[in-house]
Amino acid sequence: MYQRHQPPESPPRAVLSTIPSDAHTWNLLFLHLLLEEQGWEVTNLGACVPVDTLVTESAAQPPGLVVVSTVNGHGAEEAPALARALRAVPALARVPLVIGGKLDTEGSVAPDAHPALTEAGFDAVLTGPNAVPRLLALLDSLSQRGHGRAYADAVR
Repeated sequence: MYQRHQPPESPPRAVLSTIPSDAHTWNLLFLHLLLEEQGWEVTNLGACVPVDTLVTESAAQPPGLVVVSTVNGHGAEEAPALARALRAVPALARVPLVIGGKLDTEGSVAPDAHPALTEAGFDAVLTGPNAVPRLLALLDSLSQRGHGRAYADAVR
């Protein structure tokens, strides 16, 4: 399946969430397990996460990565406000922020299909058949370069 990486002495932490209207959980379970396999400690906030909850939980102990996964088709509409709220908190302004899944009701998978997401503050939009390999490349880049937004070239 996916190659398991040797966890570092102090594993990096990722916060995993959905958008407020998304009640799906299988995507979160998959990503939770995938992140753990790659050596990350995961705080999984579950389904239907209010933006304020995501911001509060992330700011309490800034993570090395925030992953937003949505499959209800409303991510392109709801996620820009989520990104702007996270980026407004100084401690979270440079934390890598990615979104993936089914972002609109048409099922668009082109990486540049939703420019409002990157304009709002997402570092990467992961959709379609390359979403998981691109996420793994991002995780590898973060572990090699340390945490921060310098990994953006790895996922483009």
